[in-house]
Amino acid sequence: MDWLERSWLTVQQEFSDLGNVEDITRIVVRLTVAVVLGGMLGYERETVGASAGLRTHMLVSLGAALFVLIPLQAGMEIGDISRVLQGVTAGIGFIGAGAILKHYNGDDVRGVTTAASVWLTAAVGVAAGMGREASAVLSALLALAILAILRVDLTGKQRHTEK
Repeated sequence: MDWLERSWLTVQQEFSDLGNVEDITRIVVRLTVAVVLGGMLGYERETVGASAGLRTHMLVSLGAALFVLIPLQAGMEIGDISRVLQGVTAGIGFIGAGAILKHYNGDDVRGVTTAASVWLTAAVGVAAGMGREASAVLSALLALAILAILRVDLTGKQRHTEK
């Protein structure tokens, strides 16, 4: 066996975890749902000039989905994935904190909604990655309703945008 055959055999072994068409389809569907839903949330944030927009939300959702999908593929028990979820939740908190800015002119704090949307986007990605696509879709739609429809506060005046 020459080096080319050995190399090809090694590549095949590295991708052997994909298994069959059902496994590949499951991975593609879960990751695609995570990216699309993260993109929807990110697009809304992008349109108001938020510091974390389309790409950030897509990447957060994809990353969160991967963090739970990979242990599930490896055979980790559902109960043990709670530690992964704790890490994802805490880590996303740091990204969200970076979106919050306090201005020196008074009590003007901006970016809290974007930080919350990044955090929620991670949760949507986790739901998609765990195969709970319906929960992910419903949560993303509710979030879009909150972000878009409730942009006007209870006094009837337009809330400030994050630009």
